[in-house]
Amino acid sequence: MTILVTGATGTIGGQVVVHLAEAGHPVRALTRRPAAADLPAGVEVVEGDLARPDSVGPALEGATALHLISLAGDDYRPLTTAPEIVEAAARAGVKRITVLTGTDEELATSRAVEASGLDWTHVRPAVEYMANRLQWADAVRRDGVVRDGFVARRDAMVHEADVGAVIATALTEAGHAGRTYAPTGPEAITRLDAALIIGEVTGRPVRLDEITEAEVRADLLAQGLEPSAVDFVVSYEAAPPAAASTVTSVVADVTGRPPRSFRDWVAEHADAFGG
Repeated sequence: MTILVTGATGTIGGQVVVHLAEAGHPVRALTRRPAAADLPAGVEVVEGDLARPDSVGPALEGATALHLISLAGDDYRPLTTAPEIVEAAARAGVKRITVLTGTDEELATSRAVEASGLDWTHVRPAVEYMANRLQWADAVRRDGVVRDGFVARRDAMVHEADVGAVIATALTEAGHAGRTYAPTGPEAITRLDAALIIGEVTGRPVRLDEITEAEVRADLLAQGLEPSAVDFVVSYEAAPPAAASTVTSVVADVTGRPPRSFRDWVAEHADAFGG
């Protein structure tokens, strides 16, 4: 069965593609910029934009499963065209859909999928992706001093490859319809812990200097995030839900193997930190 993966060049979508391709499944990767896609050999790369459902229709032809993201573009706007995309998927013969969601605003995509009558699985991590720590890489390589906020907040951060594995399993194996999964890593750690682990694994000591909430807000705005997105990030960091620090067994339950630790992740990305 051909599986269409949207957001195929993103942090999680790229991992879904890798897992599916390694397992031998025919994969079609949807991206707005096909020429920039760096995906495994044998993956069919097609152009499409979720904000323009008419551009997605051709990519759905012959697909029997779909991984759908709930954001419309680089500015992190929630997807508003999910009903049209899901309807087109049903017409094309798609039988199974996984949906990656984050904020409550993105749940409109989940509701559209649930109303479709197709088999669906929601994957909704309530934790950070370990890949977010790559934001520290330049500073670690430069002088080993990182600036960040909310450094004592605990998070059961998850390896992006484990999220990809959960999604790939739900797309290709029975028993996951109607389920909502919240994958996490094996432990809840602080950003202070993360800095220490990076230093230990790479042999490059890392000092983490905490910045204020106002400075966090200013940095996010400088990165180009919309004020509404900045408000969400800051409010979440200041008062995270209990789920953010709660370890689940989802990765092991779904994939049959334990989740990777942050130490594992750093070892895989040591070169990025100059290790």
